[in-house]
Amino acid sequence: AHKQRYVDDYKAHAEIMANRFGYPHISFMDARETAERLGSTRYLGGTRDTGTGHIHPLKLVIGTAKVAAQAGAQLFEQTPATAIASIGGKIRVTTPKGTISAEKCLIGVNAHGGTLEPISAAHIMPIGSFIGATVPLGDSNVLPGGEAVDDSRFVVRYFRKSTDGRLLFGGREIYAVNDPKDIHVHIRRQIAELYPDLRDVEITHGWGGYVGITMPRKPFVREVMPNVISVGGYSGHGVMLSNFFGKLYAETVAGNRDRLRLIEDLNIPAFPGGRRLRAPLLFLALNWYALRDRI
Repeated sequence: AHKQRYVDDYKAHAEIMANRFGYPHISFMDARETAERLGSTRYLGGTRDTGTGHIHPLKLVIGTAKVAAQAGAQLFEQTPATAIASIGGKIRVTTPKGTISAEKCLIGVNAHGGTLEPISAAHIMPIGSFIGATVPLGDSNVLPGGEAVDDSRFVVRYFRKSTDGRLLFGGREIYAVNDPKDIHVHIRRQIAELYPDLRDVEITHGWGGYVGITMPRKPFVREVMPNVISVGGYSGHGVMLSNFFGKLYAETVAGNRDRLRLIEDLNIPAFPGGRRLRAPLLFLALNWYALRDRI
């Protein structure tokens, strides 16, 4: 909790997860314990979840692709879909290299859909999220227990240490199509707010990509045309949720849509003004929330 007003929310979250959902692994931390575990006094409380872990997203992607290929899936890299149509009970997916015909289709491109399908484009907006990696910190009090952290800001900051002792820190979001040239400057400034001793730390790597968000930052699921289901809008939780939603879609193909329909029933609203106005309106809204994060 970066502000006192969020401390009680963290307490309530731990209690709800234990009492309502039978998940006992989340414990509330007061300001003292939070400072000890983060190595920073800038937070006033939080929760610690011992039932989770860290993964390497690229290794997960490569491993998933290998397993899929071994199971008989055909993977076509560098082959973007340019159009999707449902014609006579068949789905036709057009690419620059040919057309694919199928009985069912899942649109899972999330932030990279562009104008491929208009309903998805009106509900899912791409936002750039950027990360910096410091030099190895050596004997440092930063995250002594090795936890991964995300905070209570609307424009969230998230960070953890790598196996070689670097601080990986994400905290810059942009709402434009061009990558920023100053990732290092912004990331270092945000690191210094939490860890003043690292104000001059060297940022050796900076990178980013695009995540898909929705208006309420909850996942979007919709049958956008007969036998074509679109999923996305994981709003920063795609590494976990995209894999889980793949399982739900597999259940749907096998004839049981019950769990996927629960997510459909969230009835995620479109961005005001659709695809054309979503970026400027969201830019104004999120700048307001970023201001609230500071006061």
